[in-house]
Amino acid sequence: MRALKTILIILLALAALVVLLWLMGPKDFRVERSTVVNAPASAVYANISTLTAMDKWGPWKEMEHNMTSEMSGSPDGQVGAISHWKSDESEGEQELKELVPNKSVRTELRFLSPWATTNAGTFDIEEMGDSAKVTWGIQGQNDFMGRVMGVFMNMDEMVGPMFEKGLSNLKAVTETEAAALATEQAKMVDGFEISIADRPAMAYYGTRKTVKWSELEAFFGKNFGAAFGAAKAAGVEPGTPSGVFFDWNEKDKTADLLAGVPVPADSKEKLKGMTWYETPASKAYTIDYYGSYEGTGKAHEAMDKKLKADGVEMNTNVVEEYVTDPSAEPDTSKWLTKVVYLVK
Repeated sequence: MRALKTILIILLALAALVVLLWLMGPKDFRVERSTVVNAPASAVYANISTLTAMDKWGPWKEMEHNMTSEMSGSPDGQVGAISHWKSDESEGEQELKELVPNKSVRTELRFLSPWATTNAGTFDIEEMGDSAKVTWGIQGQNDFMGRVMGVFMNMDEMVGPMFEKGLSNLKAVTETEAAALATEQAKMVDGFEISIADRPAMAYYGTRKTVKWSELEAFFGKNFGAAFGAAKAAGVEPGTPSGVFFDWNEKDKTADLLAGVPVPADSKEKLKGMTWYETPASKAYTIDYYGSYEGTGKAHEAMDKKLKADGVEMNTNVVEEYVTDPSAEPDTSKWLTKVVYLVK
């Protein structure tokens, strides 16, 4: 009987201790970490606003083994999208709950094992000029045992290092992507991407003449066919119909140009009756322009801006290569014209 009484006293004491610990334990918790990313807020947002993007930098795959995941709910990047994961260490799912473009993201984390609990994930972005500060947090309510364990466990010390690792990954991924995008955008002028490369000397065969702008279409139509046919008749394989420009006179509205086709450099002796001309080996700026021929002026304007910005000068010629045959493709938006500027 005395032993039973002793056991009862011990159990009551333990229960009292547990209740005391529960009273002492935190009712809720929040852990957060921040970092500054040297990239625009939009670049940071792109990497936290979809569950797929989070996998690029999330630290969890490095910490857990044999992790698999699958998507459900709404399309990724929309409220209601869900990613369910399972690994040797844990199982759960994350759902997108709130998205404010370039500002914040809210998620719900539902852990199924090793214990069941639901917490809120938060991401907040603060613009800082050309950079952005991002704060990643997790918060929730402690249940009975959570409050008891909270007396002994420091959530900040447990979760904080993982968040620091994740933010370091996020920073690296975002800054790398932003730098690559900036490099591509540096090639863009007025929506046109301008490539720069060395261009070998190229021979052209056709008719050279100073022509009024209003007569260019007819001039091209007549002489492309003539040059193509003459080259074929001489046993020379012609290339893409091209216009080689020597002068563009704004005052007189005329152009000094050769309308013809590129031909092999050793074909000069075979080709008679028309002009044979060789553009020099040179560095070349090129725009792939898609659209009707009337719109090529915009490509030339963009090219002019690029040349001025780079401080380079023209080297003899501008070449337009008319890659798409209009008779074979009725959709003008698919017509490709390569606008090539030879520069010094």
